[in-house]
Amino acid sequence: MKISARNVIRVKVVSVEKGATTAYVKIEIAAGHVVTAVTNEAVDSLKLTGGGEAYAVVKASDVMVAVD
Repeated sequence: MKISARNVIRVKVVSVEKGATTAYVKIEIAAGHVVTAVTNEAVDSLKLTGGGEAYAVVKASDVMVAVD
C-alpha cells in the first residue's frame, strides 16, 4: 500500500453498525483505545466487518491535540 499520509496504524475492527447515512465503525488502536467513525459508503467499499483487520490512516491536518 502506498499512501501520502505518514501515520498508518494497523487496527482491529471491533464492530460495524450502519445507520441511515453514517456508519459507526469502532476500531481498536490499542487495548482499550477505540475510535469511532466512517460512512456507509466506506463500509461497503472496504467490506468492513466486526473482528476484521484494517488500517487507521491519520492525516496531520485532521488531528486535534489536547492537554489538561
